[in-house]
Amino acid sequence: MNKYYIFFTRNVLPKPEAHIVHDVNTANAAANLGYPAVLVYLQKPRQSLNPIDWIYPFRLNQPEETIVKHYNIHNKLKVIPLAMPWPIGRIGGKWTHPSTIVCKYYFPVHIFPHTKVLHTLDWNLVKIAIKSGIPVIYEREHYPNHKYEPEIVQHPLFQVAVTVAEPVREKMIQKGMPPEKILKLHLSFNQSFLVRQPDKAEQWRQKLLAEGRQNLIVYSGGLYRFKGVDLLIDVAKKLPQIQFAFAGGDESQVQAYRQLAREKQVDNVTFLGYIQHEHLPSLLQAADILAHPHCSGEAATFTSPLKFFEYLASGTPIVATEIPPLMEFKETNMIAVWCEPDNPNQFAHCLQYTLETYPRRENGHSEQIGFARQFSWENRLAKIMRYIK
Repeated sequence: MNKYYIFFTRNVLPKPEAHIVHDVNTANAAANLGYPAVLVYLQKPRQSLNPIDWIYPFRLNQPEETIVKHYNIHNKLKVIPLAMPWPIGRIGGKWTHPSTIVCKYYFPVHIFPHTKVLHTLDWNLVKIAIKSGIPVIYEREHYPNHKYEPEIVQHPLFQVAVTVAEPVREKMIQKGMPPEKILKLHLSFNQSFLVRQPDKAEQWRQKLLAEGRQNLIVYSGGLYRFKGVDLLIDVAKKLPQIQFAFAGGDESQVQAYRQLAREKQVDNVTFLGYIQHEHLPSLLQAADILAHPHCSGEAATFTSPLKFFEYLASGTPIVATEIPPLMEFKETNMIAVWCEPDNPNQFAHCLQYTLETYPRRENGHSEQIGFARQFSWENRLAKIMRYIK
């Protein structure tokens, strides 16, 4: 029987959340490196009507076209969508919760017999895997809210725990994770962000630059106040001669921020909504500057933003807020200007300084692109695999 490198995300695909982008791209990177990688995820309820999917779920499939385009993944990765027929997930109760079906039925009966190693953020499944004799790679992006059971984390099959920021690592240790089993690694970028797309980038500039404006500032990411979106609107008001474009957010968030911009009488901002990954690289390459604002607070202590590394790969100058997880980059030779959080005046000044000091290059700043290459998902996965026995 063939054994596979199994990745599991307890989500329906596709969705734009950063932790899901992490899950899909990690599995895609493993496949690109030659591992027999399989991504397991939850099937949409309306697609979970075939009894064969319930009884014989371990059937390797090519990813649906919507998933391929959404995450810009490659053709080596195989997937298994797990059927969640009614009433699973639709009515309350432990025995109809998707986690119960995954941990008590699908994996022990159908998936683990084919599993060489399991890679997941799902702690419940980690515990089941260890008890079933399966080696585990566990990832944790945020502060843990529970203690880690010693019989799990000290077990030799618990290979490594991966996290993205030092404060999270410290909290995991406090909660019982052995320090020698924790690896801190930043998030990464898809290889497609390195591919230059000058024609498409020019199309973005023609579309977004209003008459009389020559400079384009792009923000890509979630539309949340703590991520600095409100602050960037205030910055845009101070720089009416510059066009600002925001990529990300669902329809309700986009409408709310369009309304906020109208209330603040800011007319040089455009909210594009969610941009699929196949189109996002050219948008980042179209910008004169990529904006990375972030407010102070707890969220600023543990984030390792996907957009920061996608920004790097684009070769575009960055203006970034000083937050603890990114401070190690301040002393590098990357093309970035740093400013304190919660200060729109300073952020506006940094943007003006960057426009004067680092003018846009159609092919990107080569030193920025060269520095970025170390942060691909493939390089991140290769570092993790060094810890696997």
